[in-house]
Amino acid sequence: MKLTNNFFKSEFECKCGCDMPISVLDNVKLLAIQLQTIRDYVKQPIKINSAYRCEVHNSLIGGSKRSQHKLGKASDITINTFTPNEVVDVVNNLLTNEMLGYFYIGGIGRYNTFTHLDIRDYKARWDNRS
Repeated sequence: MKLTNNFFKSEFECKCGCDMPISVLDNVKLLAIQLQTIRDYVKQPIKINSAYRCEVHNSLIGGSKRSQHKLGKASDITINTFTPNEVVDVVNNLLTNEMLGYFYIGGIGRYNTFTHLDIRDYKARWDNRS
């Protein structure tokens, strides 16, 4: 199922292969719209390393009990020619662009090899780089 011009539902599926609940799919659709805005801006593909995680899979990989991934609101991404820090810079730039009033990212996490982005209802920022 195509969610946006460049994102498909399959990219957001749990890695364990379970069925995605409808309520989660609704969140994934909203997340995909935000990621599409980033992709359109950088004019490069975005690789989704992890998105929706069911309770069991999230637990198996040591994910947070309050993970936004379990709600379908989060994705861990990379963009080929961008460092994770540069991805954060791009997102912060888009968040301050008044022409993009619909663009919203609540959570931004910095990691060594990827960037976590989510659409939670409040601002959260963290740095898990070593």
